[in-house]
Amino acid sequence: MMKEFGKTRIESDLIGSREIADELLYGVQTLRGLENFSISKFHLNEYPLFINGLAITKMAAARANHELGLLTDQQFEAITQACQEILDGKFHDQFPVDMIQGGAGTSTNMNANEVIANRALEIMGYAHGEYTYCSPNDHVNRSQSTNDAYPTAIHLGMYATHLRLIPCLENLIEAFRKKGQEFAHIIKMGRTQLEDAVPMTLGQTFNGFASILTDEIKHLNEAAADFLTVNMGGTAIGTGICAEPGYAEKCIAALRDITGWDIRLSDDLVGATSDTSCLVGYASAMKRLAVKVNKICNDLRLLASGPRCGLGELNLPAMQPGSSIMPGKVNPVIPEVMNQICYKVIGNELCVTMAGEAAQMELNAMEPVMAQCCFESVDLLMNGFDTLRTLCVEGITANEQYCIEEVHHSIGVVTALNPIIGYKNSTKIAKEALETGKSVYQLILDHGILSKEDIDTILSPENMIHPVKLDIKPKK
Repeated sequence: MMKEFGKTRIESDLIGSREIADELLYGVQTLRGLENFSISKFHLNEYPLFINGLAITKMAAARANHELGLLTDQQFEAITQACQEILDGKFHDQFPVDMIQGGAGTSTNMNANEVIANRALEIMGYAHGEYTYCSPNDHVNRSQSTNDAYPTAIHLGMYATHLRLIPCLENLIEAFRKKGQEFAHIIKMGRTQLEDAVPMTLGQTFNGFASILTDEIKHLNEAAADFLTVNMGGTAIGTGICAEPGYAEKCIAALRDITGWDIRLSDDLVGATSDTSCLVGYASAMKRLAVKVNKICNDLRLLASGPRCGLGELNLPAMQPGSSIMPGKVNPVIPEVMNQICYKVIGNELCVTMAGEAAQMELNAMEPVMAQCCFESVDLLMNGFDTLRTLCVEGITANEQYCIEEVHHSIGVVTALNPIIGYKNSTKIAKEALETGKSVYQLILDHGILSKEDIDTILSPENMIHPVKLDIKPKK
C-alpha cells in the first residue's frame, strides 16, 4: 500500500497520545524509546542479525499462537509474511532505537512488534495504526513478554553472528599457516623476555600463531552453543503467565524448524529469565581470542621493527606514509589497528561481566548493554581479522639472510650446540663471544671444535623444528 508522505496518525499508550508520520511502520512506543534513549551511536538497524533474531522469534510465536487458535489465519499469514520480509532485508531502517536503553529491552521488543504489526496491516489491506485488526501487543506479542522474546532474539542473533565469525577466524589462521610453510626453511633466533634464546625457524613462529588461534575455535563454539537454549514461553518472570499450556513447546518447535538449529527450552524458565551467563561466557571467549591476537600483533610489530635500527626480521606491507614530518617513515598500521580492536573487545568483556552481575530478582535489566557489547565485539573482530589477513599477513616477507646472520652472531646459538660440544666448551665459547664481540659460529670454527658442515647441520631448519639425535662429535 502506497503511503502519503506528510500525513500523520495518532497513537496512544499508557503515557498519552502522540502524532506519528503515517509512512512509518513503527509506532508510539518506539517513538518513546527514540526520545528517551538518545544515548549512543549504536542503533538497532546497524545489527541486521539481531533484527533477524527478532523476526524469527515473532514468526515462531505467531506459528505457536496460530496452532493454539489464538490468531486468525489472516493474522498469522500477514505476521509471517512481514517477518519473512524483514528476514529478506526489508524495513531494517524502521528499527532506529538505541541499543543501549532502559527497560530491559522493551523499546527494542516493541519496535519489532510495531513494525511487524503495521506491515501486517498493510498486507491485510488496513491502514497503519488500525490495531483492532492486528495489534503490536495483542497479536504480534501474544503469549510473550519482552523478558523472553528479547533475550531469545539476542541468542538467535548472536548465534548467527558467531557462525559468521568462525570463517573469518579460520581464514586468518590459514593465512598464518601458509606463511608458516613459506618460511619453514628460514632459521632465526627465538627470544624469551626479549633476550636471545635458541634458534628456531620463522615458519615455527607463524605456525605457532596459527595453532594458538585454532585452539580458540573450540572455546568459541562451546560458548556459542549456550545461545541455543532459550527461555521462550517464560513470559514475564518465567512462570509462563499469559501463555497457554503447550505454547512454549510449540514455539521451540517452530524456532527449530525456522532456523534448522538445535534450539531447546531452558530447564528452569524462572532461573533462565534473569540469567545472562551465555553472554558473559561468549564475551569471555572473545576476550581470550583478543588476548592472543593482540600478542600476535605485538610480535609482528617487534619482528618488523626498523627498518635499520630494530629487529628487522620481517617486512610488513607498506600501507601508508607514517609521518607528517619524518620522510620515508612507514608504520605498522594494520597490526596497530588490530591491537586497538583487541583492547575494545577486552573492555567490552568487562562491561558484559559487570552488567551480568547486576541481575536483580527475576530479571537482568542491564541486558541491552550486554547485547550491544557482544554484537559490537564480534563485528570488530570480523572486520579486524579480514583487514589483518588481507592488508598485512598475506603480504609479509622475510629478511632471510639477516635472520641467518643474527643466528650466527647470537650468543644464544650456543645452546643448540651444547649437546654436541658439551657444557664446558659452550661456556668457554659464550664467554669469549661476549668479551670479544665475535660470533659463536665463528669462534667454534676458529677453535676447530666443529667443522662448518657440522655446525650448518646442527643449525639446519629441519633440525630446529623438533628434538633430534645427531651423530656429530666435537674435534676437541
